[in-house]
Amino acid sequence: MAAFDVLIIGGGHGGAQAAIALRQQKFEGSIAIINGENELPYERPPLSKEYFSGEKPFERMLIRPSSFWQERRVDMLLGQYVDTVDASAKQVKLNDGREIGYGHLIWAGGGLPRPLMCDGANLHGVHQVRSKADVDAMMAELSHVNDVAVVGGGYIGLEAAAVLRKLGKNVTVLEAQERVFARVAGPDLSAFYENEHRAKGVALRTGVAVERLIGDEVQVSGILLGNGETVPAQMVIVGIGIIPSVGPLLKAGAAGGNGVDVDEYCRTSLDDIFAIGDCAAHANSFAAGEVMRVESVQNANDMGSAVAKTIMGDLTRYHAVPWFWSNQYDLRLQTVGISAGYDETVLRGDMAARSFSIVYLRDGRVIALDCVNATKDYAQGRKLVEQSAAIPAELLADSSQTLKDLLAGSGEG
Repeated sequence: MAAFDVLIIGGGHGGAQAAIALRQQKFEGSIAIINGENELPYERPPLSKEYFSGEKPFERMLIRPSSFWQERRVDMLLGQYVDTVDASAKQVKLNDGREIGYGHLIWAGGGLPRPLMCDGANLHGVHQVRSKADVDAMMAELSHVNDVAVVGGGYIGLEAAAVLRKLGKNVTVLEAQERVFARVAGPDLSAFYENEHRAKGVALRTGVAVERLIGDEVQVSGILLGNGETVPAQMVIVGIGIIPSVGPLLKAGAAGGNGVDVDEYCRTSLDDIFAIGDCAAHANSFAAGEVMRVESVQNANDMGSAVAKTIMGDLTRYHAVPWFWSNQYDLRLQTVGISAGYDETVLRGDMAARSFSIVYLRDGRVIALDCVNATKDYAQGRKLVEQSAAIPAELLADSSQTLKDLLAGSGEG
């Protein structure tokens, strides 16, 4: 039976960063990454943006070239999945029946796209955006498609809609909630992006329910809504979140539910097993200690780095300001912090000029910023979130003053 000192499950950002950080920390033991895809670790965010639009080739999305992994002695077991985990024996069984032992196990399995649970969801032309293969399949069909329906008004759905409009497709976005970005931002930002997409020709519908997908026995041709209306679509893109891939861990006895629970050191309830990235539910100090999964590159990378230090004997608590970004048309949205639980918002800049920031406060303290084409606010706002700065709303609203100067003037900088 093969065995590795550190076995990493998942070849996304978190798994790759854990391996990189271990070697940077001078870890000399054996490392292997098990990845369900037949690809080396690559960046995921461009899938729904630059890669989908053809602006960025896949080679430029690789986190590191093949030679890097070879030189750092990181074994890649590609196209493989873990079926079971035996925590007492410290081994996993793969889908091909092989058993692999480990000293430390880092679970960076991410998640699978949440499917539509309705009739017609398995018709040809229905797609999700999670892997290179997903986007390749969409790109191969686009030349025969005029009408696209995007189900879900989150980052993935709106980014895909922006690309499709640039490609000249007729696009309808269908969001079940009353506004887009409902899970991650306040109503002001939602309204701004709804207006932007409509101005670009997207038929954006909120508060609508998908009844079923329609078509012949093979190909999708449209979506029947709950109100009886039919939306034409030769392609349907589903972006309604992910289901964390933690089944084998939970079956092995790890605590969890919506993901796998980890402590402040990213440790699961099973000995010598860590979990990082999208699948790791943790008490986030930037969300008043709420237990949550944070789906971002930042979270995956920083968790991977923290675990590497802990394995090297430097017990390291995961504590990092969350940040996110989204590119749509000529708009660059950069978010720092987590806005959930805010009780006040402050607008900096001018929405009409398409360069502004929305500052979120709770109990008079800054907890997050959404910055649209306002990179300076984003960069300087990180300190305000880190320090939970208390700055009067009228000062935050004055965009003639930098956030850096406001922080210094508050006496908290």
